[in-house]
Amino acid sequence: MAIAARPKRSTISRSKQRASAQGGKVVVTGRSPREIAWARFKRNRIGVFAAIVSIIVLVLSLGAPLFARLFGVNPNTLNLNHLDVSGIPTQAHGGISLSHPFGLIPGTGRDLLAQLLYGSRISFMVAILSTGLTLFIGLMLGIMGGYFRGRVDSTIGRVTDFLLSFPSFFMIVALSEPMVKRIEKTGVAQGNGARVIFLVIFLSFFGWPYFSRIIRSQTLSLRERDFVTAAQAMGASSSRIIFKELLPSLWAPVIVFVSLSLPGYLAAESVYSFLGLGIQPPASTWGILLSNSTRFVTVFPQFFLIAAGSLVLVVLAFNLAGDALRDALDPRTER
Repeated sequence: MAIAARPKRSTISRSKQRASAQGGKVVVTGRSPREIAWARFKRNRIGVFAAIVSIIVLVLSLGAPLFARLFGVNPNTLNLNHLDVSGIPTQAHGGISLSHPFGLIPGTGRDLLAQLLYGSRISFMVAILSTGLTLFIGLMLGIMGGYFRGRVDSTIGRVTDFLLSFPSFFMIVALSEPMVKRIEKTGVAQGNGARVIFLVIFLSFFGWPYFSRIIRSQTLSLRERDFVTAAQAMGASSSRIIFKELLPSLWAPVIVFVSLSLPGYLAAESVYSFLGLGIQPPASTWGILLSNSTRFVTVFPQFFLIAAGSLVLVVLAFNLAGDALRDALDPRTER
């Protein structure tokens, strides 16, 4: 019996072949780009595991009150009877027990697990809002510059170069207090609410130029494709071409950008809160917890290790998931 030659791996990776012997015929069913990307992503075990961890962390953050009650912990309860005169938990390993899985915070006696759950809500809120605003500004300006080119592209390009030349970290440090006070004077928000608005605006303001450059380069390539030329020949308006033809073709870099910028903004919020420029107590974020843990790192290292380890784990998981998505969505990736 003759054995059919096996096709090359590169050919198999580009089309889903479902073969069945029906009257000596082989039926081959093609796969969409989405199915190909999903198959590539599933083969990356590290990326799948990182994506699962990222989803679990997001669910825990969004449902912090529910999970806190489920675990039997309260972020506002002061367990002062479990602290000594210096504020250090009297129980072994920082008070880690079934009642307090991550132990107690020195000085206040609050449950560390509850503080991490509730603190992640503010950290993720800043990261998600900053990512969304950066995505909107960078996507619109990148498409406009790449599609219209000429004077429009030149103007957007010079503004982008100007913003990229600014030391964003020092600008945020220098303008933190005056801008927060100005936001409070407008009556839009007070206290930590004004600080959240400040962080979202400034992180997005200095973040969109990087994404805009990526979208511009993709748009320059897409505008020369046949489907855009056909739409122009049929008399389609520029707005229709941008929103109906170009925008749906840019979902791959958008997904990758979101998966990689979210952990970046999460870490940035923690850094600014750690330095006292972001959210302030009595609110709790991962940056504030990390800042408090440094005061007890010599006598209670578990507090620092849990606070820092949680942040590192989440940022690493999102970055690994983003790398896996980038490899899966890149048509030039060969495995």
